[in-house]
Amino acid sequence: MNQDPAPPSGAHRWLGLIAIALGVALIVVDTTIVNVIVPSVIEDLDVNSGQAQWIQESYAIVFAALLLLVGRFADLVGARRIFIAGVVVFGATSVLAGLAPNGELLVVARFLQGAGAAMILPTSLSLLNATFTGKARGQAFAVWGSTIGAASALGPLLGGWLAEHATWRWAFGINVPLSLLILVGAFLYLAPSPKTKGKIDAVGAALSVVGLGLLAFGLVEGRTYGWFATTRPLDLLGFHWDGGPSPVLVALVLSVVSLLAFVTRQAAITRSGDPSRALMDVRLFSISSFRNGNVATLIIGLGEFGIVAVLPLWLQFTLDYSAVQAGLALVPVAIGSFVASGASFGLAAKVHALNQLRIGLALEVVGLAGLGLIAATDSPWWTVALVLFLYGIGVGFATAQVTNVVLAEIPENSAGQGSGIQSAFRQLGSALGIAVLTTLFFTTLSGKLGDRLDSLGLPAGQADKLTQAVTDSAGAAIGPLSGNPATAPVADAARWAMTEGITLGGYVAAAFVVLGLIATALIPSAGVRAATSAEEEGKRAPVAG
Repeated sequence: MNQDPAPPSGAHRWLGLIAIALGVALIVVDTTIVNVIVPSVIEDLDVNSGQAQWIQESYAIVFAALLLLVGRFADLVGARRIFIAGVVVFGATSVLAGLAPNGELLVVARFLQGAGAAMILPTSLSLLNATFTGKARGQAFAVWGSTIGAASALGPLLGGWLAEHATWRWAFGINVPLSLLILVGAFLYLAPSPKTKGKIDAVGAALSVVGLGLLAFGLVEGRTYGWFATTRPLDLLGFHWDGGPSPVLVALVLSVVSLLAFVTRQAAITRSGDPSRALMDVRLFSISSFRNGNVATLIIGLGEFGIVAVLPLWLQFTLDYSAVQAGLALVPVAIGSFVASGASFGLAAKVHALNQLRIGLALEVVGLAGLGLIAATDSPWWTVALVLFLYGIGVGFATAQVTNVVLAEIPENSAGQGSGIQSAFRQLGSALGIAVLTTLFFTTLSGKLGDRLDSLGLPAGQADKLTQAVTDSAGAAIGPLSGNPATAPVADAARWAMTEGITLGGYVAAAFVVLGLIATALIPSAGVRAATSAEEEGKRAPVAG
């Protein structure tokens, strides 16, 4: 391995952490901000529903597809270089998105933004892992984790404000000065990263990108295009799919085949005696904290952020919040995340990272179950704020420390691979959670509303038509229905049905997090402690050959 200069010490480390945290905030905000500005984009660019869908989802799909490949590149050429390149790509494609004259170019820009995001997330983990050790590492991951929690919550607020008071184009334009600031911090305060000798397995790279990309597409788009049979035509950049088996079903089958072939190939390369060719060194999974920690990460992802995908719909269309007010309602999540970050600094030397993770998950369960408990068609703002604040504290602890635990025993020469794998587990868990919870929410909304309209005595055809209108609009039809005295009872029924969806979603998300909490029992705390001690003494060993 070629050893570059040692990481900076003292204040420079923490200034470098600011650059890393801002990079993570950049990509997380862009995940949530677009959901709020899409109505403005549709009106301004006259995009069709298919383009609107891909403006939202293309980013997440490309993001997930490239994580493993980027992790390997980071080991070969240095995490700092890939991080800086990712920020450049993200800033440049944000300019392209902000200036897009039509929907087609905006979709292309979002695809490219996803590639930049995939270059930033795993390398941010590698840089943290290489720069901080011992107690300082726990503190650094606390900042990193609270940044993710806060950015997830602040994205809708920022998007809502821009949509109401400025233009949707600034949702992308603000990325440019922030990218420049991150680049300055990275060049000044992040030391060059160590590089590992090896090659890129081209076949394995293709299998991983195809497998992860198709898996992410299937999980994200299942409700849109149908899980088994095509329920809506797929149109993307000239490609058209209509009728027969769903493109989602085909994508999921092909993803399983591709990923099985990928894992089989990587295992064969690792056993061949030249593991430097492997895109994913399967020997990393012999490390208990890494293997079991990634299982926990996947399960936690199912419940952690799925509810955030549907919560703004309930806030706007049931509680009648504006887009800005709905964004403000999520601010307690950000505040809670920062509270957890501050608390982690004091706890780092006293409470093991694994126990901080468990504390965070327990608080997430309380917050999510609390949301299910307090959800009503007239829930007061302070009860929503309280449960989201508790949830935010939990996210701040859990998001940071699960990553800290998973990567604690990964050798330095495999930091990029380890970070890419962990990021992939996180993203796929989140995508699966969003798929499950949005499907559950809209299924509950449709079923409960249909039953309620039947009980009101509406003819079956009319009840079905109204139910479909509310469901297809994700609740936006409630306002017009409420404004007409003849359909006001339908609007009331829709608010009740939407609340039932949030109630069930909160409880199901809490149950997933409970499973994740149980899964942490499989993570050996002794190994994580030993790895931390070895790092402080400079004794971190490579994976055995």
